[in-house]
Amino acid sequence: MPRVRDARVSVGWALLFISILYTTAPAVAAFARTNLIHSVSDTPYAEVPEWFTKWEETGLLAFDDANGDGRIQFTGPSSPIANELTVDRDIMVLANPEIASLPNWVVGLVAAGGLAAALSTAAGLLLVISSAVSHDLLKRSFMTGITERGELLAARVAAGGAVLVAGYFGANPPGFVAQVVAFAFGLAASSFFPVIILGIFSKRTTREGAILGMVSGITFTAAYIVYFNFVAPELNTAEHWWLGISPEGIGTVGMLLNFAVTMGVSRVTPPPPAHIQVLVDLIRIPRGAGEAHEIQA
Repeated sequence: MPRVRDARVSVGWALLFISILYTTAPAVAAFARTNLIHSVSDTPYAEVPEWFTKWEETGLLAFDDANGDGRIQFTGPSSPIANELTVDRDIMVLANPEIASLPNWVVGLVAAGGLAAALSTAAGLLLVISSAVSHDLLKRSFMTGITERGELLAARVAAGGAVLVAGYFGANPPGFVAQVVAFAFGLAASSFFPVIILGIFSKRTTREGAILGMVSGITFTAAYIVYFNFVAPELNTAEHWWLGISPEGIGTVGMLLNFAVTMGVSRVTPPPPAHIQVLVDLIRIPRGAGEAHEIQA
């Protein structure tokens, strides 16, 4: 039988590698932009490398010779100097290996890795969405008498609806890839993260507090993101942001709001039943999955 210690070690290594991935991403982005600038800045358009013409054909890379000198003036998107090169930020992950003159198999490896990550994430999220709607929402809350066949049908409908919504936003993205990922992490941080942490480390956390905390956190975060990206995109600048916080970073504030509401409401509502508090103790210090399952039942 696998030991609890083995599971903890596996999770620890996973968190370490995930931390390395996300902390090195900004450095990779900075290196990619520097490499792009050094590769094309002040280069005659007639002498651009092969990768430049390939991406130009897709329309995701465009050169506008504003001064008519035949050379590409590009010093970065935030430079005060007028840039003659327009680069779609979504192509940099795939274009960077070509810009760095790496072999074709590296480009293929990057593309395969990105596709595999996208498919695995999408599959996992579809399973979570379908089971949450069919079992947690319907079976355990609104339609307790639903049959297994009906539950399966609800799961399929929920998965189909999620695919349609995801397909729409894939065809009409609200921002470039990094923005969308930041929105997703912000919404997750403002909704699920505080409840998961408090559910393990605070036996005083109640159902009412958890529900109101999640609703308040995700409502605040989603409203902030929607307002600046869909309702009033012309105001999506630093001078109009609340306390200078961008929509990509507002999830941290939503998370703190979730913590505050959850803990506040939990203090003024009846504490969880005794068997739930015992279950929390078993989660903290596992003594066997069987015993925890029996307590929950």
